[in-house]
Amino acid sequence: MLEEVERWLSTRSWSVNDRPLHRILAAKQRTGRTVSVVLPALNEEATVGDIVAVIRHDLMLQVPLVDELVVVDSGSTDRTSEVAAAAGARVVHRDGILPRLPAVPGKGEVLWRSLLVTRGDIVCFVDADLRDFSSDFVSGIVGPLLTDPDVDLVKAMYDRPLSTEFDSLASGKTAGQGGRVTELMARPLLNMHWPQLAGFVQPLGGEYAARRSLLEQLPFPVGYGVELGMLVDALHLVGLDALAQVDVGVRKHRHQDGQALGRMAAAIYRTAQLRLARGHLIRPSLTQFERSGDGFEPRTYSVDTEERPPMVDIAEYQARKAA
Repeated sequence: MLEEVERWLSTRSWSVNDRPLHRILAAKQRTGRTVSVVLPALNEEATVGDIVAVIRHDLMLQVPLVDELVVVDSGSTDRTSEVAAAAGARVVHRDGILPRLPAVPGKGEVLWRSLLVTRGDIVCFVDADLRDFSSDFVSGIVGPLLTDPDVDLVKAMYDRPLSTEFDSLASGKTAGQGGRVTELMARPLLNMHWPQLAGFVQPLGGEYAARRSLLEQLPFPVGYGVELGMLVDALHLVGLDALAQVDVGVRKHRHQDGQALGRMAAAIYRTAQLRLARGHLIRPSLTQFERSGDGFEPRTYSVDTEERPPMVDIAEYQARKAA
Protein backbone atom coordinates (compact mmCIF):
# COMPACT_ATOMS: atom_id res chain seq x y z
CA MET A 1 0.00 0.00 0.00
CA LEU A 2 1.23 3.50 -0.82
CA GLU A 3 2.50 5.56 2.10
CA GLU A 4 0.01 8.22 1.06
CA VAL A 5 -2.83 5.74 1.51
CA GLU A 6 -1.54 4.56 4.89
CA ARG A 7 -1.48 8.18 6.05
CA TRP A 8 -4.97 8.71 4.59
CA LEU A 9 -6.31 5.70 6.48
CA SER A 10 -5.12 7.22 9.74
CA THR A 11 -6.46 10.72 9.01
CA ARG A 12 -9.55 10.23 6.83
CA SER A 13 -11.07 6.95 8.08
CA TRP A 14 -13.36 7.43 11.03
CA SER A 15 -16.02 5.73 13.12
CA VAL A 16 -19.55 7.03 13.49
CA ASN A 17 -18.74 7.42 17.20
CA ASP A 18 -16.00 9.97 16.44
CA ARG A 19 -18.60 12.68 15.89
CA PRO A 20 -21.43 12.71 18.43
CA LEU A 21 -24.69 14.01 17.05
CA HIS A 22 -24.58 17.17 19.18
CA ARG A 23 -21.24 18.09 17.61
CA ILE A 24 -22.61 17.55 14.10
CA LEU A 25 -25.68 19.67 14.86
CA ALA A 26 -23.54 22.46 16.30
CA ALA A 27 -21.46 22.47 13.11
CA LYS A 28 -24.63 22.56 10.99
CA GLN A 29 -25.96 25.53 12.90
CA ARG A 30 -22.60 27.30 12.73
CA THR A 31 -22.14 26.80 8.99
CA GLY A 32 -25.76 27.08 7.89
CA ARG A 33 -25.31 24.13 5.54
CA THR A 34 -28.43 22.23 4.49
CA VAL A 35 -28.69 18.47 4.00
CA SER A 36 -30.72 16.49 1.46
CA VAL A 37 -31.12 12.72 1.63
CA VAL A 38 -31.95 10.88 -1.59
CA LEU A 39 -33.16 7.28 -1.88
CA PRO A 40 -33.09 5.89 -5.43
CA ALA A 41 -35.80 3.24 -5.53
CA LEU A 42 -37.06 0.56 -7.90
CA ASN A 43 -39.58 -1.93 -6.50
CA GLU A 44 -38.48 -1.53 -2.87
CA GLU A 45 -41.90 -1.63 -1.26
CA ALA A 46 -40.68 -4.02 1.45
CA THR A 47 -37.91 -1.80 2.80
CA VAL A 48 -38.20 1.82 1.66
CA GLY A 49 -40.88 2.76 4.20
CA ASP A 50 -38.84 1.67 7.21
CA ILE A 51 -35.77 3.57 5.98
CA VAL A 52 -37.76 6.75 5.40
CA ALA A 53 -39.48 6.43 8.78
CA VAL A 54 -36.18 6.04 10.67
CA ILE A 55 -34.54 9.02 8.95
CA ARG A 56 -37.61 11.19 9.45
CA HIS A 57 -38.01 10.25 13.12
CA ASP A 58 -34.35 10.37 14.17
CA LEU A 59 -32.91 13.14 12.00
CA MET A 60 -35.83 15.42 11.15
CA LEU A 61 -38.28 15.27 14.06
CA GLN A 62 -36.01 14.46 17.01
CA VAL A 63 -33.06 16.53 15.77
CA PRO A 64 -32.94 18.93 12.79
CA LEU A 65 -30.08 17.38 10.82
CA VAL A 66 -31.84 16.46 7.56
CA ASP A 67 -33.67 19.27 5.77
CA GLU A 68 -35.02 17.31 2.82
CA LEU A 69 -35.87 13.63 2.31
CA VAL A 70 -36.58 12.58 -1.27
CA VAL A 71 -37.33 9.19 -2.81
CA VAL A 72 -36.76 9.10 -6.57
CA ASP A 73 -38.83 6.27 -8.04
CA SER A 74 -37.35 4.97 -11.27
CA GLY A 75 -40.44 3.12 -12.52
CA SER A 76 -41.57 0.81 -9.75
CA THR A 77 -44.43 -1.57 -10.48
CA ASP A 78 -45.17 -2.21 -6.81
CA ARG A 79 -46.26 0.22 -4.06
CA THR A 80 -42.83 1.80 -3.52
CA SER A 81 -44.08 5.34 -4.11
CA GLU A 82 -47.14 4.99 -1.89
CA VAL A 83 -45.19 3.40 0.96
CA ALA A 84 -42.44 6.02 0.80
CA ALA A 85 -44.92 8.90 0.76
CA ALA A 86 -46.89 7.44 3.66
CA ALA A 87 -43.69 7.20 5.69
CA GLY A 88 -42.98 10.89 5.16
CA ALA A 89 -40.76 11.23 2.10
CA ARG A 90 -41.30 13.52 -0.85
CA VAL A 91 -41.61 11.16 -3.80
CA VAL A 92 -40.47 12.26 -7.25
CA HIS A 93 -40.69 10.11 -10.36
CA ARG A 94 -37.58 9.85 -12.48
CA ASP A 95 -39.38 10.51 -15.77
CA GLY A 96 -40.78 13.78 -14.44
CA ILE A 97 -37.30 15.22 -13.90
CA LEU A 98 -35.75 16.96 -16.91
CA PRO A 99 -38.35 15.50 -19.30
CA ARG A 100 -36.65 16.91 -22.41
CA LEU A 101 -34.00 14.19 -21.96
CA PRO A 102 -35.63 10.74 -22.15
CA ALA A 103 -34.58 8.72 -19.12
CA VAL A 104 -32.55 5.55 -19.48
CA PRO A 105 -32.58 2.64 -17.01
CA GLY A 106 -29.94 2.70 -14.32
CA LYS A 107 -29.13 3.82 -10.82
CA GLY A 108 -26.66 6.49 -11.92
CA GLU A 109 -29.37 8.09 -14.06
CA VAL A 110 -31.57 8.47 -10.98
CA LEU A 111 -28.80 9.92 -8.83
CA TRP A 112 -27.87 12.42 -11.54
CA ARG A 113 -31.45 13.61 -11.99
CA SER A 114 -31.92 13.91 -8.22
CA LEU A 115 -29.62 16.94 -8.22
CA LEU A 116 -32.35 18.85 -10.07
CA VAL A 117 -35.04 18.14 -7.46
CA THR A 118 -33.00 18.68 -4.29
CA ARG A 119 -31.47 21.83 -2.87
CA GLY A 120 -29.22 20.75 0.00
CA ASP A 121 -25.63 21.98 0.16
CA ILE A 122 -24.82 18.39 1.11
CA VAL A 123 -26.48 15.48 -0.70
CA CYS A 124 -26.57 12.06 0.95
CA PHE A 125 -27.44 8.95 -1.08
CA VAL A 126 -28.87 5.85 0.62
CA ASP A 127 -29.91 2.62 -1.13
CA ALA A 128 -33.57 1.76 -0.61
CA ASP A 129 -33.14 -2.00 -0.06
CA LEU A 130 -31.45 -1.88 3.36
CA ARG A 131 -32.83 -3.93 6.24
CA ASP A 132 -32.54 -3.12 9.97
CA PHE A 133 -31.62 0.42 8.95
CA SER A 134 -29.93 2.79 11.38
CA SER A 135 -29.86 6.57 11.02
CA ASP A 136 -26.13 6.29 11.78
CA PHE A 137 -25.75 5.61 8.07
CA VAL A 138 -26.82 9.19 7.40
CA SER A 139 -25.37 11.08 10.36
CA GLY A 140 -22.11 9.14 10.08
CA ILE A 141 -21.35 10.16 6.50
CA VAL A 142 -22.86 13.64 6.66
CA GLY A 143 -20.97 14.50 9.85
CA PRO A 144 -17.48 15.04 8.39
CA LEU A 145 -18.89 17.29 5.65
CA LEU A 146 -20.29 19.58 8.34
CA THR A 147 -17.36 19.51 10.75
CA ASP A 148 -14.42 19.38 8.30
CA PRO A 149 -14.44 22.00 5.53
CA ASP A 150 -11.63 20.23 3.66
CA VAL A 151 -13.71 17.06 3.11
CA ASP A 152 -15.87 16.91 -0.03
CA LEU A 153 -17.05 13.29 -0.26
CA VAL A 154 -17.60 10.62 2.41
CA LYS A 155 -18.38 6.95 1.83
CA ALA A 156 -19.84 4.59 4.41
CA MET A 157 -17.85 1.49 5.27
CA TYR A 158 -19.38 -1.51 6.98
CA ASP A 159 -19.49 -5.27 7.30
CA ARG A 160 -21.64 -7.00 4.68
CA PRO A 161 -22.97 -10.37 5.87
CA LEU A 162 -23.60 -12.57 2.84
CA SER A 163 -26.98 -13.66 4.20
CA THR A 164 -28.98 -13.73 7.42
CA GLU A 165 -27.16 -16.85 8.57
CA PHE A 166 -24.09 -14.65 9.02
CA ASP A 167 -25.81 -11.83 10.84
CA SER A 168 -24.86 -13.12 14.28
CA LEU A 169 -21.25 -13.30 13.15
CA ALA A 170 -21.04 -9.73 11.91
CA SER A 171 -17.90 -9.08 13.96
CA GLY A 172 -16.16 -12.30 12.92
CA LYS A 173 -14.43 -13.65 9.85
CA THR A 174 -17.60 -13.81 7.75
CA ALA A 175 -18.53 -10.18 8.39
CA GLY A 176 -16.91 -8.87 5.23
CA GLN A 177 -18.59 -11.33 2.88
CA GLY A 178 -21.17 -10.13 0.43
CA GLY A 179 -19.20 -7.56 -1.57
CA ARG A 180 -18.47 -9.99 -4.36
CA VAL A 181 -18.22 -7.51 -7.23
CA THR A 182 -16.09 -5.30 -5.02
CA GLU A 183 -13.58 -8.05 -4.30
CA LEU A 184 -13.52 -9.63 -7.77
CA MET A 185 -13.70 -6.51 -9.95
CA ALA A 186 -13.60 -3.09 -8.30
CA ARG A 187 -10.83 -3.62 -5.76
CA PRO A 188 -8.36 -5.13 -8.25
CA LEU A 189 -9.09 -2.31 -10.71
CA LEU A 190 -8.57 0.38 -8.11
CA ASN A 191 -5.40 -1.17 -6.70
CA MET A 192 -3.85 -1.55 -10.14
CA HIS A 193 -4.93 1.67 -11.81
CA TRP A 194 -5.84 4.12 -9.03
CA PRO A 195 -3.82 2.90 -6.02
CA GLN A 196 -4.59 6.10 -4.14
CA LEU A 197 -8.14 4.74 -3.75
CA ALA A 198 -7.00 1.37 -2.39
CA GLY A 199 -7.93 2.39 1.16
CA PHE A 200 -11.67 2.47 0.55
CA VAL A 201 -13.31 -0.48 2.29
CA GLN A 202 -16.57 -0.28 0.31
CA PRO A 203 -15.80 1.58 -2.92
CA LEU A 204 -19.05 0.39 -4.54
CA GLY A 205 -21.26 1.03 -1.52
CA GLY A 206 -24.45 2.96 -2.20
CA GLU A 207 -24.31 5.04 0.97
CA TYR A 208 -22.24 8.19 0.58
CA ALA A 209 -22.55 11.94 0.93
CA ALA A 210 -20.90 14.80 -0.90
CA ARG A 211 -21.00 18.52 -1.30
CA ARG A 212 -23.29 19.65 -4.08
CA SER A 213 -20.45 21.82 -5.37
CA LEU A 214 -18.55 18.61 -6.15
CA LEU A 215 -21.45 16.48 -7.41
CA GLU A 216 -22.57 19.06 -9.93
CA GLN A 217 -19.12 18.97 -11.57
CA LEU A 218 -18.98 15.18 -12.01
CA PRO A 219 -20.19 13.10 -14.96
CA PHE A 220 -22.54 10.30 -13.89
CA PRO A 221 -22.37 6.86 -15.52
CA VAL A 222 -26.03 5.98 -15.91
CA GLY A 223 -25.79 2.44 -14.52
CA TYR A 224 -23.88 0.35 -11.99
CA GLY A 225 -20.59 2.10 -12.73
CA VAL A 226 -21.68 5.29 -11.00
CA GLU A 227 -19.97 4.63 -7.67
CA LEU A 228 -16.59 3.69 -9.13
CA GLY A 229 -16.76 6.51 -11.66
CA MET A 230 -17.59 9.04 -8.96
CA LEU A 231 -14.65 7.98 -6.78
CA VAL A 232 -12.15 8.13 -9.63
CA ASP A 233 -13.42 11.45 -10.95
CA ALA A 234 -13.54 12.99 -7.47
CA LEU A 235 -9.96 11.89 -6.85
CA HIS A 236 -8.81 13.74 -9.96
CA LEU A 237 -10.95 16.79 -9.24
CA VAL A 238 -10.35 17.41 -5.53
CA GLY A 239 -7.57 15.02 -4.45
CA LEU A 240 -7.38 12.16 -1.97
CA ASP A 241 -7.44 14.28 1.19
CA ALA A 242 -10.88 15.62 0.24
CA LEU A 243 -12.25 12.05 0.33
CA ALA A 244 -13.05 10.10 3.49
CA GLN A 245 -14.90 7.08 4.88
CA VAL A 246 -16.82 6.37 8.08
CA ASP A 247 -17.48 3.01 9.74
CA VAL A 248 -21.23 2.73 10.37
CA GLY A 249 -21.40 -0.91 11.46
CA VAL A 250 -23.27 -3.58 9.48
CA ARG A 251 -25.16 -3.30 6.20
CA LYS A 252 -27.91 -5.82 5.48
CA HIS A 253 -29.63 -5.81 2.13
CA ARG A 254 -31.01 -7.95 -0.65
CA HIS A 255 -28.33 -9.87 -2.56
CA GLN A 256 -28.41 -10.43 -6.31
CA ASP A 257 -27.74 -13.63 -8.17
CA GLY A 258 -24.47 -14.40 -9.92
CA GLN A 259 -25.62 -13.40 -13.38
CA ALA A 260 -26.86 -10.02 -12.20
CA LEU A 261 -23.49 -9.52 -10.53
CA GLY A 262 -21.79 -10.39 -13.82
CA ARG A 263 -23.68 -7.63 -15.58
CA MET A 264 -22.78 -5.25 -12.79
CA ALA A 265 -19.10 -6.18 -13.10
CA ALA A 266 -19.18 -5.58 -16.85
CA ALA A 267 -20.60 -2.09 -16.37
CA ILE A 268 -17.98 -1.30 -13.75
CA TYR A 269 -15.19 -2.50 -16.01
CA ARG A 270 -16.55 -0.33 -18.82
CA THR A 271 -16.60 2.68 -16.50
CA ALA A 272 -12.99 2.02 -15.55
CA GLN A 273 -11.98 1.57 -19.16
CA LEU A 274 -13.46 4.91 -20.16
CA ARG A 275 -11.49 6.62 -17.44
CA LEU A 276 -8.27 4.86 -18.30
CA ALA A 277 -8.20 5.79 -21.95
CA ARG A 278 -11.62 7.08 -22.99
CA GLY A 279 -11.35 4.09 -25.24
CA HIS A 280 -13.88 2.22 -27.33
CA LEU A 281 -15.14 -1.28 -26.65
CA ILE A 282 -15.44 -3.28 -29.84
CA ARG A 283 -18.40 -5.10 -28.36
CA PRO A 284 -20.03 -3.36 -25.37
CA SER A 285 -22.12 -6.38 -24.44
CA LEU A 286 -21.97 -9.42 -22.19
CA THR A 287 -23.16 -12.93 -23.04
CA GLN A 288 -24.19 -15.20 -20.17
CA PHE A 289 -25.62 -18.71 -20.16
CA GLU A 290 -28.70 -20.26 -18.59
CA ARG A 291 -29.60 -23.92 -18.67
CA SER A 292 -32.61 -24.59 -20.85
CA GLY A 293 -33.81 -28.16 -21.26
CA ASP A 294 -30.77 -30.32 -21.97
CA GLY A 295 -28.41 -27.52 -22.89
CA PHE A 296 -27.35 -23.96 -22.21
CA GLU A 297 -29.03 -20.97 -23.77
CA PRO A 298 -26.94 -17.85 -24.42
CA ARG A 299 -28.41 -14.53 -23.39
CA THR A 300 -26.69 -11.30 -24.36
CA TYR A 301 -27.05 -8.05 -22.45
CA SER A 302 -25.83 -4.60 -23.40
CA VAL A 303 -23.29 -3.02 -21.05
CA ASP A 304 -24.03 0.45 -19.71
CA THR A 305 -21.89 2.80 -21.79
CA GLU A 306 -23.76 6.09 -21.53
CA GLU A 307 -22.79 8.84 -19.11
CA ARG A 308 -24.60 12.01 -18.18
CA PRO A 309 -22.56 15.24 -18.28
CA PRO A 310 -21.81 17.28 -15.16
CA MET A 311 -25.10 18.74 -13.94
CA VAL A 312 -23.58 22.22 -13.88
CA ASP A 313 -23.59 22.05 -17.71
CA ILE A 314 -27.37 21.51 -17.90
CA ALA A 315 -29.31 24.67 -18.81
CA GLU A 316 -32.22 23.92 -16.45
CA TYR A 317 -29.81 23.49 -13.53
CA GLN A 318 -27.99 26.71 -14.39
CA ALA A 319 -31.31 28.54 -14.50
CA ARG A 320 -32.31 27.17 -11.11
CA LYS A 321 -29.01 28.27 -9.55
CA ALA A 322 -29.42 31.74 -11.00
CA ALA A 323 -32.98 32.09 -9.70
